[in-house]
Amino acid sequence: MKNIIILGTGQVGRAMALDLCRDFSVLATDKDEKALFKLKTVENLEKELLDVNDSGNLQKMVEPFDLVINAVPGTIGFATFKRIVDLGKPLVDIAFFEQDPFAMHKTAVEKGIPAFVDCGVAPGMSHILLGYWTQYMDVDDYICYVGGLPKKRQWPYEYKAPFSPVDVLEEYIRPARYVVNYQVVTKPALSDPELVDIDPIGTLEAFNTDGLRTLLKNQLAPNMIEKTLRYPGHRQIMQILRDSGFLNKNKIQIKDQSIRPIDLTSRLLFEQWYLDDTEEEFTAMQVLMRGSRKGRKRQIRYDLFDTFHSETKTSSMARTTGYTATAIARLYLQNRLKQTGVIPPESIIRNKADFEYLMQLFEERDIYYHFSQQEDE
Repeated sequence: MKNIIILGTGQVGRAMALDLCRDFSVLATDKDEKALFKLKTVENLEKELLDVNDSGNLQKMVEPFDLVINAVPGTIGFATFKRIVDLGKPLVDIAFFEQDPFAMHKTAVEKGIPAFVDCGVAPGMSHILLGYWTQYMDVDDYICYVGGLPKKRQWPYEYKAPFSPVDVLEEYIRPARYVVNYQVVTKPALSDPELVDIDPIGTLEAFNTDGLRTLLKNQLAPNMIEKTLRYPGHRQIMQILRDSGFLNKNKIQIKDQSIRPIDLTSRLLFEQWYLDDTEEEFTAMQVLMRGSRKGRKRQIRYDLFDTFHSETKTSSMARTTGYTATAIARLYLQNRLKQTGVIPPESIIRNKADFEYLMQLFEERDIYYHFSQQEDE
């Protein structure tokens, strides 16, 4: 039986562990004993404490495994990613770190391993859809709206985070890049707000964040943009915090203490943004691709609306993010993915059989990407 080690058992890592341990030998690791404690009743799953910053222990732990899944916070994501690639271990990564993953491409090729990066819902499934459909049409415009939100709106933020608040705050300060006529355009995060109707929730607000990531290098369409969805009003509050300095990364001196404002803000928001394990929430995504096929205009659209899964007690964001990664893990361990190097999501699934297998795995887990198209006659 193939064996997998998962680094990080937050909500997403825990969902992946529960999904994969049905078919593989899985070791779930975390430096936080409380995180592992939530998996204590799962009998066919090994659990062990591990601090990924301890490079010697990390090397010893991952050595016997066929695949590593990196689900640590983004702040330590790249360092962990780099260590795993340097060790020559095949890797599926959902750390969504800020650094350029292609910096490790040459090493991964030399090691003869794949390092599948950004294997979540967006980036992840959003990019997979674009990469797949560019084989069947010339895509001129790619637009993605995506967000995860609690069903119950609570003032003032009307938001809960299924992962570390600091990773969310990064989205609000990192310059947002998108593509116009093959040229990269940069604007501040939170800019260009617009209202979007999302069935069955209603009106949400979309704004620029830096979500294209690897698509900035693999420009599969001349015009590409991704926007984050939130309840109307959230963006303005976060813009006020950002512009007032609460999200700054430079240390400031307060009496005898030197702190980064973003660290304080993240700590204060932790409890307010904490998403309880049984709290109802949803993930909404709309991916629109416009272009042509054989000279005829064509539009492809996928709509996702997924909610907290009461049967498995799993959050929607954990499911839609984690099950993309576990599907890629399954494809790799079935020897269906042969690439080596750093592999972005838009390059992972390029044939119909693998794409249909991916969609079937989602449907078996009650995740549905609703497909629609328009084409000139």
